[in-house]
Amino acid sequence: MRRVKFEHLLSMAFLVAILGTAVMLLWNWLVPDIFGLQTINYWQAVGLFVLAKILFGGKGHHLRHLHHEDAKNMFRDKWMKMSPEEQKEFVKKRRENVRNHWHARFGHGQDFSFDSNNDANSTSVNEDE
Repeated sequence: MRRVKFEHLLSMAFLVAILGTAVMLLWNWLVPDIFGLQTINYWQAVGLFVLAKILFGGKGHHLRHLHHEDAKNMFRDKWMKMSPEEQKEFVKKRRENVRNHWHARFGHGQDFSFDSNNDANSTSVNEDE
C-alpha cells in the first residue's frame, strides 16, 4: 500500500515537473512577443498551471476516467433494464430538454416541430412580418 502511494506521488511530481516546464517554455516563447509581457520562471509557471487548473479544470466529469466503451455499455445496460414506458418517458424528457435548451439559447421565435409526422402542421414563416 505504501509503495502504491509512493509511486503515485512520484508520478504526480514528475507530471507537475513536465507540465510546469511546458507552461514555462510556451509562455516564454509566445506571450512576450504576442502581448509584450515579461518572461516567467519555472515556479511561476507551476503556479500559473495550478491556478488555471483551479479556475478552469475543476474535478472533471464523473465519467472522465471511464473508457468510452465502458460508459457506452453502462448506458446501454441502463436502457435495457427500462420498461418500454420508461424508455418512452426518457425520450420524451430528452426532447423537452433539447427544446428548452434551443429556446434558451436562440430565443422563443418560431416553434419548429422535431417530429416528422407533423410536417403538415409545421410552422411556416410569415413574409409580412
